[in-house]
Amino acid sequence: MFTGIIEEIGTIERIQRGRNSAILHIRAAHVLEDAKLGDSIAVNGICLTITSLTRHSFCADVMHETLDRSSLSQKKPGDHINLERAMAANGRFGGHIVTGHIDGTGSILQIQKDDNAIWFTVNAASPLMRYIVEKGSITIDGISLTIAKVHASHFAISAIPHTVSITTLGERQVGDVVNLEVDVIGKYVEKMLGAGDPSLEKAPLQKGSGAENAGITQAFLAKCGY
Repeated sequence: MFTGIIEEIGTIERIQRGRNSAILHIRAAHVLEDAKLGDSIAVNGICLTITSLTRHSFCADVMHETLDRSSLSQKKPGDHINLERAMAANGRFGGHIVTGHIDGTGSILQIQKDDNAIWFTVNAASPLMRYIVEKGSITIDGISLTIAKVHASHFAISAIPHTVSITTLGERQVGDVVNLEVDVIGKYVEKMLGAGDPSLEKAPLQKGSGAENAGITQAFLAKCGY
């Protein structure tokens, strides 16, 4: 689990490309201070496992599925990436719950300065936009951000100078593709309510369950006094 608070900007030193996979060689410093083989590190918001390690770099395997769902397939040696170690049990929860499992990508439509803030407007497909709500949380390239505005096909966040300066947001340009992870809580709630999945609403529970339908529905909650 991660929090979306970026610890360091790393650099891709080398990419070994396979037919449907890749091995990233990433140069870093701070995130490697207590790292060991098998540890998880979020790379632009993607949870990757350290497979080899030196004092100043680490390697991580990237699967076909990850390349298909994220912007990693477009990266090249010399590119900067956001890095965050997995949350320690005694750490502060400065961002929000981030799994490191990318839901999809978006593209930057507009970048606009507003006094001491910078607005980033990001386009996203409708399957992602349904989970994006005003004042909710979103992870863009691993950065925990608050959604300020929501439209039918895009949303906007307002970043403070500190966030822009210590992450790759300061390098982003209009048209750039970014990794997006929506708030996982919304997805779990939708699944439990059976929204969008008729099979959950029709499948009967075992006898004596006390509910007429599988999943949690509004009717079921009302019947139970909620």
